[in-house]
Amino acid sequence: MPSRLLLATTASLALASFAGAHAQSGDDGARLSPVLVFGDRTDEQPGSVATVDEDVIVTVNADHPAQILNELPGVNVQMNSGQEHLIALRSPVLTGGAGQGSFLILQNGVPTRSPAFGNVNSLFEIHHETADTIEIVRGPGSAKYGSNAVHGLINVILGAPQPGTYADARFSGSTLNRYKADITGNLDDTARVSLSLHDDAGWRDFTGVEQQKLSAQYAFDVAGWDGLAFVSASNLNQETGGFIQGYKAYRDDDLATQNPNPEAYRDAQWAMGAVRLSRDVGPGELTLTPFYRWQEMEFAQHFLPNGGVEENGHDAFGVQSKYEFAASDAVTLRIGADADIASGWLKETQLEPFGFFPSDSRFPVGVHYDYTVDTTVFAFWTEAEWTVSDELTILAGLRGETHDYDYETDVPPGPNGRFLVPANREDSFDLLTPKLGAIWSPVNGAVSYYANYSRGERAPQASDLYRLQSQQGIAEAGVETMDSFEVGVRGSALNDAVIFDVAAYYAEKENFFFRDSDGLNVTDGSTRHTGIEAQANWMVNEAFTISGTASYSEHTYTFNRIVSSGSEVIRDGNEVDTAPNWLGDIRVTWHPTERFEASLSAEYIGEYYVDPGNTQTYPGHTSTHARASYAFTETLEGFVIVRNLFDVNYADRADLAFGNNRYFPGEPLNATFGVRKRFN
Repeated sequence: MPSRLLLATTASLALASFAGAHAQSGDDGARLSPVLVFGDRTDEQPGSVATVDEDVIVTVNADHPAQILNELPGVNVQMNSGQEHLIALRSPVLTGGAGQGSFLILQNGVPTRSPAFGNVNSLFEIHHETADTIEIVRGPGSAKYGSNAVHGLINVILGAPQPGTYADARFSGSTLNRYKADITGNLDDTARVSLSLHDDAGWRDFTGVEQQKLSAQYAFDVAGWDGLAFVSASNLNQETGGFIQGYKAYRDDDLATQNPNPEAYRDAQWAMGAVRLSRDVGPGELTLTPFYRWQEMEFAQHFLPNGGVEENGHDAFGVQSKYEFAASDAVTLRIGADADIASGWLKETQLEPFGFFPSDSRFPVGVHYDYTVDTTVFAFWTEAEWTVSDELTILAGLRGETHDYDYETDVPPGPNGRFLVPANREDSFDLLTPKLGAIWSPVNGAVSYYANYSRGERAPQASDLYRLQSQQGIAEAGVETMDSFEVGVRGSALNDAVIFDVAAYYAEKENFFFRDSDGLNVTDGSTRHTGIEAQANWMVNEAFTISGTASYSEHTYTFNRIVSSGSEVIRDGNEVDTAPNWLGDIRVTWHPTERFEASLSAEYIGEYYVDPGNTQTYPGHTSTHARASYAFTETLEGFVIVRNLFDVNYADRADLAFGNNRYFPGEPLNATFGVRKRFN
């Protein structure tokens, strides 16, 4: 066992031992709300955070997580085919290792993936359909969370057991032959189980989707500990639609429904379980969260010219620990030690010859990669919250991490056409992420002002290090680092009729690892990110509410690069591809009676470059949606949702790769009809 692993383990056990030695008996007290228990930031802390509550989650009835997350400022989740997607949080839409490792995805505050084994499609694993709250932190996460919270985090919080015994059911079907069922059963304040079923015939050729999700929570008290155990699992089987190609091909109705890759598919399984244990210990509260996770996935690489099949998976166990106590009347301290021990594997196989000539040696038939990686991640963090006065609070935090990788290949090392297989090796990375912020809330005012500095870092993904190409050397990827500064104001106006949050940010990132439009890995890029985001909700009167978000950002390269072929040129000042300057969402809601509600919304995606060389653009689009619901009784409600109301031809994703314009077309006009029912 490496000495750093032993040190971190000892620190975690010492923290638990200290807690046990000072444990006090007595009343456990009421459980905190899920947001406070599992959340990253609260309204009393600096930094940009937005939440979606259960009522909104139920009302939106999202077929895809993008349909709800894109209503928040600074968020741009691109839907691809089926449940696939790519994420942007105060960032360009990122792919490959950057897309896997730049955003931390959590469920109940526990990461859904180990740091080295991310997934660009990570949102299809979480149970957002029946969640109690979804929390979005824009910018690097707090000291509680480490690697991968570079541009932000998404935390899906499952509903804890509530008083009463009941079952909630939601059933819907759409004109696109998409059928869904979401059922939650609650047994007093002890147990809660949720099941989601999704069956989609696919509006494009050969793009059917079947998905099932199950989650359960159990609350208990044992030996003075207040406990909440939760498990969650998902299974996805989909036929995947490939890119349609040709300049502005998404405008052709017939072409948009076609699938150039009918052989493409994705099968993915994922499961995670954790137990959150907390108790009063000495002057504070100790929280321990042991967890286990597992995933496997197989898919056809339709997005690469040579195709092929990838199989990957990993399993992991670990623990999160936190001890929080009041050091004085003005200072609250939090300390924690975390561990994540994982074993992952990846195999890539090309089944057929590439191109017109079977003798093409660049993409050989057979196994390209077949490796396993064992990782150990240990961290120690601390955070101090100082109430300087009734108006001013300062928050400071520091997190240190060590990542150790042990890689072994089952295919011979060396070049194999365009692919490069590294020999067996060990790698290690150290991360240090400070945080410092302040929030000023005038006693007699209705607004708060905040400033925040935070550093986000990520160790390389396993695929960054060991899935190489012949044009690059070994182990060129380093720790990606982003320093972020933000200021903001939030509060209310017009006698609390308007609630708002406005933030501006500036960030610089080094060691940016990405894949260019020729499919080549870039290991030492650098970028700059600036922007302003606004969110507001105006209750015009008891019947009308207007809410909306707007974001303006600039994401630019701050380095120069010219590939040897000259096919792509990146210059300092170029805009990063797939990074719209403008994002916006507005919604008008009419609620004339307790029984009826209707809303009309519009989502705007601005123009963006589709390649790093800034040679071509996608013009952007606006999509409009309508919703209405009527409560027939206190326990029965019907609803209808119309998406893409004006049947606009648009692209969910546009890019330029391997010399081709490629698009995932957006869904046409469609309507969903459904009912919600509570059984007492």
